[in-house]
Order: sequence, then structure tokens, then C-alpha cells
Amino acid sequence: MKSVRTNKTARLELTRRYGDLFWYVSEEEKENLSMDAIVEAILNYGDLEAVRQLIGLAGVKTVAEIFFRQIRNKRVNYFPQVVNFFTLYFHRNAPGGTDREAV
Repeated sequence: MKSVRTNKTARLELTRRYGDLFWYVSEEEKENLSMDAIVEAILNYGDLEAVRQLIGLAGVKTVAEIFFRQIRNKRVNYFPQVVNFFTLYFHRNAPGGTDREAV
């Protein structure tokens, strides 16, 4: 099993690698993005490789916890298809990191 990198290291690597997903953020501020913002952007707009990198660097349980916390909010920024897909994915692949009552 691959070791999960620290949160800051993972954030920096992901924002460098997929900086185009954060076009609305200045280059200086990209390194200050929260993991929540990075997860949301990659799950919503990233390709398969970006999702693999996210899960590989941050860990499937961490990504699942962030995702389920975000979709519990009153206002959800994810596309409905993204919510459906990743809800199914995380229930299957992140045992213990999911919130089955979220949806």
C-alpha cells in the first residue's frame, strides 16, 4: 500500500500538476488552496488521471470524508452526476471513510 503524503505536500503537488483547474486563483494563492477546494475541483472537473492522483496523494478515506462533508451542506457545488458516481464509488472503496446518511 502506498503511503499517504502530508496534507500540505499533497496540496502543493496537486495544485502544481492541475493548476489549470484553478484558473480563477492567482498563481501566488494556489499554494494556499484548502484541500476541500482541491477535492471539489478535481472531482467536479478533473479527468480520470487527476482523480487517481488525488486519491493516491491524499488517500481514498480522506477524499471520501471531504466529499461526504461537502455534500451534506445545504448548498452543493457538485454536479448531480458527480455526486451520484462518487457516492457509489466511495461507499464501495472507502469503508470507514463514508457517511451513508449523507444522501
